[in-house]
Amino acid sequence: MDEDEFNRSIEPILGKKPNVYSEVPDRDPKDINAHLKVGFEDIIAEPISTHSFDRVWIGSHAVFELVKFIIYRILTTFLAIPMAFIAGIVFGILSCIHIWVVMPVIQGCMMTLPSIHVIWTSLMDMFIGPFFFSIGRCLSSIDVKTVQN
Repeated sequence: MDEDEFNRSIEPILGKKPNVYSEVPDRDPKDINAHLKVGFEDIIAEPISTHSFDRVWIGSHAVFELVKFIIYRILTTFLAIPMAFIAGIVFGILSCIHIWVVMPVIQGCMMTLPSIHVIWTSLMDMFIGPFFFSIGRCLSSIDVKTVQN
């Protein structure tokens, strides 16, 4: 990109901003101290035709865009691509385990659940129910009285 084309594509930084502050009153209305006024060119010691600030801005902006592009490429290469690869492998392994292990176990449990229910009910009726019924009858004969002194 040519430098003139680059200059046209970037709007001036300070050119179109509205005045935020009120204007300073003119302290030398009759221009008595005109020889003491100092401008930017006097301090920087450059002629008016040279605009080094524009060149610094263009250079810093170009370097920023270049560094941003390189850092994004590096982050993409070293972080995003390996992480996507690892996530794909983990997702594939989890899908395989779900299809070949978890679902057959659940289907097997669902198929055997009715017969387990019948067996469990008969075990409760034959052993557990009478056992607790007899314990209840034995413990019901115990009478506990509290005495207050």
